[in-house]
Amino acid sequence: MAEEEEGNSEALRRLQELVDGLYYFRDHYFESHGVEDAGRKQQDVLEEMEKTLQQMGEIDGCSQGRAWALMLKGKALNVTPDYNPQAEELLAKAVKLDPELVEAWNQLGEAYWKKGDITAAHTCFSGALGHRKNKVSLQNLSMVLRQLRAESTEQHAQNVMDSVRQAKLAVQMDVWDGRSWYILGNAYLSLFFNTGQNPSISQQALSAYAQAEKVDPTASCNPDLHLNRATLHKYEENYMEALEGFSRAASLDPAWPEPQQRQQQLLDFLERLTSLLENKGKVKVKKLQSMLESLRPSHLGPCGDGRYQGSSGQKVALEHRLLSALQPGVNTGAVVLGRVVFSLTTDEKVPFTFGLVDSKGPCFAVTVYNMVQSWGVLIGDSVAIPEPQLRHHHIQHQGKSFSFPGIRVETPLLLVVNGKTQGPGTQAAATVAYRVQSE
Repeated sequence: MAEEEEGNSEALRRLQELVDGLYYFRDHYFESHGVEDAGRKQQDVLEEMEKTLQQMGEIDGCSQGRAWALMLKGKALNVTPDYNPQAEELLAKAVKLDPELVEAWNQLGEAYWKKGDITAAHTCFSGALGHRKNKVSLQNLSMVLRQLRAESTEQHAQNVMDSVRQAKLAVQMDVWDGRSWYILGNAYLSLFFNTGQNPSISQQALSAYAQAEKVDPTASCNPDLHLNRATLHKYEENYMEALEGFSRAASLDPAWPEPQQRQQQLLDFLERLTSLLENKGKVKVKKLQSMLESLRPSHLGPCGDGRYQGSSGQKVALEHRLLSALQPGVNTGAVVLGRVVFSLTTDEKVPFTFGLVDSKGPCFAVTVYNMVQSWGVLIGDSVAIPEPQLRHHHIQHQGKSFSFPGIRVETPLLLVVNGKTQGPGTQAAATVAYRVQSE
């Protein structure tokens, strides 16, 4: 009897080693392969899985640890990104034989998730935590919560908040686990886009991604991390970092079209924008001169008569400055006034971008965020921007260079268009349509 138990134990140990080796091969692929091999990774992992399953089939003597053996075989089949019905079948048998086998619940949850059954996946991860607190269930629960179907935007926002809490708990259990930090970064990213784009939350997301790379070298080879971080950089108008992130994600997973598409979209946007800025929207010289000469102090609206309410809540008198006189950063106590010479829309709709010119100097790009899709300005409109936030962009990527001055406006409510303030209906709800990429 003792010999049989020892044989079972040895067989399970060998099975565990084989499955651990398979996952190590997948997760540390780029330690033994160059980025140029990225296109072969999925096929190589599939071949390694087949080899592992064959070796597992040659090991006998697991009658006493049948649930564990079933779990290990199901886990091996679960190594690829695609749903495997045999993996689900084996893992379902494993949890039936041993309902307290937490790793089997976690693997079964992943199988359901790949299948698209988010509710069943949520049940598995929650159930696993009911048996034992563990970081894998917390990580997975954090991800699933953000994908659960919600009855309302409030419920979805609550799920995102809960997702952040679960990711924090996972990090607390093991601060050296790069996957936990990566998932926390994604949770903060979702929170950022769902709760009004608070800059401090974007910084928390970026810090979590940086920590993931610091504690886990394999995180730098995660294409999803690079794409998600690049999305945040693009929204923050860190265009060079965004392009580098999209490019890195594309090189790490050449079969995934999205990073390459997003990189090209951003390059196209920058090329169109800089061309329009250089040509002042192709508005003829006489027409532009007439547009500018007709600008009047009344076009400043409340920004020109001391009725402007600053960030402190106090009414302040703003000094009218030329665009060319602005300093980088927030120009406190100043207001600029110009005419719109072009507008530029993209498939993503946000931000709304237009070119602004005043009596002297170059054309400035103005990017407006948090506006409803129906909002916009037309060529010839006058626009006043109180306390404008200026940034000089200098972008170099893959042999291309872009340089231009840009003013970022967080909400259309700050603008005065044709002498009139913009009503509350011009501002969109806090949520921005964005989903974290495959974790």
